[in-house]
Amino acid sequence: MDATIVIDSLPALLKAALMTIFLAVLSILFALIIGFLTALIRIIKIKILYQIASAYVSIIRGTPLLVQIFVIYYGLPQIGVSLDPIPSGILALSLNAGAYLSESFRASILAVDKGQMEAAMSMGMTYWQALKRIILPQSIRIAIPTLSNSFIVLIKDTSLVSVITVTELLQMSSLVIAKTFEPLTIYLMAAAIYWVIITFFTTLLDKFEVRSSRHLVR
Repeated sequence: MDATIVIDSLPALLKAALMTIFLAVLSILFALIIGFLTALIRIIKIKILYQIASAYVSIIRGTPLLVQIFVIYYGLPQIGVSLDPIPSGILALSLNAGAYLSESFRASILAVDKGQMEAAMSMGMTYWQALKRIILPQSIRIAIPTLSNSFIVLIKDTSLVSVITVTELLQMSSLVIAKTFEPLTIYLMAAAIYWVIITFFTTLLDKFEVRSSRHLVR
C-alpha cells in the first residue's frame, strides 16, 4: 500500500464520509417519524389509512432499495416531480427505513401488556393519554435495540445513492480510483472509514440503550 496515495486520498474520502453521515442522520430522523406514524395507523386500524400504510410497508419491504432509488430519481420526473440527487437519496432511504421501523414500533407497542391500557383507561385516561404516558415509554425501551440496528444498516445503505451521483464515500472512492488506479488501496481505506463510523455510532447507541433502560427502570 503506497503511503503517498493514502495521504493524498484521505482528505477527499473523509469529506465524503461527512456526506455519508449527513445522509444517514437526516434519513433516520425522517424514517423515525414515518415509521412511528405508520405503526400507529396500523395499530388503530382506520380502514383507508390502514390499507394505505399496509400497502406502503408491503411495497417497500418487497422491493430492493436500489429500485426505489431509481424510481424516485428517474421515474418521478415523468409525472412532473423532479428532485436533485441528495433529496432523492434522502427520500428513498427515509421511506425504506421507515417501513422497517414501523414494524419495530408496531411490535414493541403490541408487546406491552394490553391490561396496562385497560387499567389506564379505567382510571379515566383517554386512549391517547394512556398511549402517551403508559404504553409508549415502555415500547420505546423494547424497540431501542432494533432501532439502533436499523440506523447501522442505514449507514451502509447510503452507499447505494452513489448510483444517482451523490458524492458520498463510495462515490468518492470511485472518483479517486479513476485518478490513482489503485482500487485495492482506496476501497480498503473506504472500508476502514465505514468501520470507524459504524463502530462510533454503535458504541454511542449502546450507551444510549443502557442509559434509557436505567432511566425507565427507575
